[in-house]
Amino acid sequence: MIDYNDRKFKPVINSENGEVDSEMIFHYRQTGNIVTCRYSGSNITEGHLIALVDEQGVLNMRYHQINNKGEIMTGTCKSTPEVMHNGKIRLHENWQWTSGDMSKGLSLLEEL
Repeated sequence: MIDYNDRKFKPVINSENGEVDSEMIFHYRQTGNIVTCRYSGSNITEGHLIALVDEQGVLNMRYHQINNKGEIMTGTCKSTPEVMHNGKIRLHENWQWTSGDMSKGLSLLEEL
């Protein structure tokens, strides 16, 4: 299992229907197989995620956030890790809104 505790990630790619921006930093905390994170950015006033991590380091997460329009948005995400040649982690994310238009998207986050 990958230990995500105290690792920081920055988005490098996000689908147009997402609200995450490239300036956001996700600072993960982990206890056992539970990962949490609080985040915000230019499009998101306040956001939280909670995930279970499996033995391969895959994160099965749920998130909720309040966007800059004052809307509560929720979704699910599966993040699959890739350990890069420099030892840092890249997360390949497949997500779907469970509110709003229920659309799907892809994101790519890289460890700082």
